[in-house]
Amino acid sequence: MNFVEINKVLSNTTRVHILKWLKDPESNFPSHQDIDHFNDGVCVGYIQDKAGLSQSTISTYLAAMQNANLVIPTRHGKWTYYKRNEKVIQSYIKSLQKEL
Repeated sequence: MNFVEINKVLSNTTRVHILKWLKDPESNFPSHQDIDHFNDGVCVGYIQDKAGLSQSTISTYLAAMQNANLVIPTRHGKWTYYKRNEKVIQSYIKSLQKEL
């Protein structure tokens, strides 16, 4: 876990919102039309719609989150779905509690 990289990702309000939304995708996003579950996460298009930002901005944000291992991407055809990496998030929280 890269503590500094995670802190950089969390310094952006929209990226924090995305992590919050992905914590409970059923409440924050519409049901997938092509997949009947959220096991693999949420489609980038839904995240973009909810954030109200351009596709390129959301893709940049998700790439930074992926590089920090905060999200896990899964491909379904031409679409990428993202879910939280709960193991890394919990490790980060424990490190904060220990170090600070």
